[in-house]
Amino acid sequence: MSEANSYTLAPNISWRDYLEMCKPKVVLLMLLCSIVGMFLATPEMVPWDILVFGNLGIALVAGSAAALNHLLDSKIDADMARTRSRPVAQGRVTNVQGAVFVAVTGILGFVLLYALINPLTAWLNLASWVGYGVIYTAYLKRATPQNIVIGGLFGAAPPLFGWTAVTNSIDGGGLLLVLIIFAWTPPHFWALAIDRVDEYRKVDIPMLPVTHGEEYTKLHILLYTIVMILVTILPYLIGMSNLFYLVSALALGGGFLYWSLVLLKGTNRRAPRETFRYSIVYLMLLFVALLIDHYAFPVDYIMHLKSI
Repeated sequence: MSEANSYTLAPNISWRDYLEMCKPKVVLLMLLCSIVGMFLATPEMVPWDILVFGNLGIALVAGSAAALNHLLDSKIDADMARTRSRPVAQGRVTNVQGAVFVAVTGILGFVLLYALINPLTAWLNLASWVGYGVIYTAYLKRATPQNIVIGGLFGAAPPLFGWTAVTNSIDGGGLLLVLIIFAWTPPHFWALAIDRVDEYRKVDIPMLPVTHGEEYTKLHILLYTIVMILVTILPYLIGMSNLFYLVSALALGGGFLYWSLVLLKGTNRRAPRETFRYSIVYLMLLFVALLIDHYAFPVDYIMHLKSI
C-alpha cells in the first residue's frame, strides 16, 4: 500500500471490508462469553434491554479495537500470508477511512453502554479498548515474547463486561470468568504462533517460538494448559457451579491436554493448527457448559460470590 493511498479515498470500498476489520469471528466468541457472564450474574433472566444493548455496545467497542489493530498492523499484515488480504493491508480501506470507522464505532459503543447500561461497563470497555488496541498492538506485541501473557488480560474481559452490565459491580464471579480466559489465552495463541512461526520471524515480531524456540513454547503450552484446567474447576469449588459443569470442564480440559501432549511429542505436523482450532471449540463449549449448568442445575451461589 503506497503512502499516498493511505490518505486518499479507496475506490469501490465495501461494507464487507469494514466488517472484516471488526474480526467478526473473534467478536462473536467474545459476545458468547459476555452473554454467559450476564446470565451467571443473576439467578433470574437477564432483562432484554441489557441483553440487547449491552452486547451491542460491547460488540461495537470490540470491533473498534479490532479495526484499530488492522490500522496499526497494516504493514506487518501485508507481509504475512495469514493477514495479507486484510482490507487496510490491501489498500481497500485507507488509513483515514479506517480511523473514522474506528472512532465512530468506538464512540457509539461507549455512549450506548454509558447511557443505556451503566458507566462502569462503559469505562471497563474503554480500558479494554486502550489495552488491546493501543498497549498490546502498538507496544507489547513488538516489545516482548510475553506479549500474549500480558496482553491477554485485555482480551479476557468480556465475561466481566456482561457481569457488570447486570450487576453494576465488579464481583468475584466475574473476575473468575476473566481468569479462565486469561489462563486460556497463552496456549491458544502460542499454538497459532508455532504454526506461523516463519511469518512472525519474517516481520520481526518476538513471539515466544521466535525468541525461545518451538520446543520451549510447546512445553509452556503444556504447563499453561495444566494451569488452565486447574483454574476452570474453581467455579465448582467455590459453589458457583454444579457437577455438570465440573464434569464438562474436566472432559474438555482432557481434550486440551491431549492436544498439548501431541504438540509436545512433535510427530504430528498438523498439531499446532489442530491445537489452535480445538482451543476455540474448547472455550465455546466451556462457557456453554457454565450456562447450561447455571439454569439446569441451579445452586445458591450469590453469597459465595460476595464472600470471595
